[in-house]
Amino acid sequence: MANSESGDSMVERVVRILGAFDAGRTDLTASEVARRAGLPMSSAHRIVGDLLRTGLLERDAEGRVRIGMRLWELTTRGSRALALRQAALPAMERVQGEIGEHVQLCVLDQDEVLVIEQLSAPDAVSNVTTVAGRLPLHASSSGQVLLAFGRQALRSRVLARPLPAIGPGTITDANTLARRLETIRRDGHAVLSGSIESVATGISVPVTDRAGTTVAALSAVVPTAWARERETLAALRAAAASVSDAIADYGILTH
Repeated sequence: MANSESGDSMVERVVRILGAFDAGRTDLTASEVARRAGLPMSSAHRIVGDLLRTGLLERDAEGRVRIGMRLWELTTRGSRALALRQAALPAMERVQGEIGEHVQLCVLDQDEVLVIEQLSAPDAVSNVTTVAGRLPLHASSSGQVLLAFGRQALRSRVLARPLPAIGPGTITDANTLARRLETIRRDGHAVLSGSIESVATGISVPVTDRAGTTVAALSAVVPTAWARERETLAALRAAAASVSDAIADYGILTH
């Protein structure tokens, strides 16, 4: 495909435009799309026009642009994330009914945590995470589980690069993180307080496929003063086992 003057292919420019939208900005003007995508206005305008014609983007009544239903339709066909979500949802609903607060299903994607489902009580503790949101691996309990039970090459990459502070309790030292990952592998779970928000604690366990490979992390986000850690861990472990059984029963391709 033809490259732009910057060297980006057309596909890369399309991805940058689609990536301009997020949970906080679901509709944008054409100039906002160009600015957030880091593209010249002329290029952005042309690509947005093509995406509008194909239904991947759509305009609202005020002329602003947003993600189109056609894109949702295409991305849900044969999606590994959707299959995992469907397998996990009944178990997640049981956990959320038991403990309230937030229950999340997360996977590894491009060396980051990607949230593919979240159930939340109306009065749950503050939580920056949203469905389709991303978190750093080192700064979240789900990320630390995915790191601890993931490939050595992944751990080596993460431990070799800077570990920025996201919140007051974020681990920013590679040696400290390496020791913590060893503890998580030994214990089979992660409990992380104040790493992103001081008021919140993440509790996570791995979800495995039939081969025993960790394919996701199942997590609860609860108040830091939470007095039900043991109960929450038991509920998460039972749910993770149920999800693993569902993955095997339905033959979900996980890797």
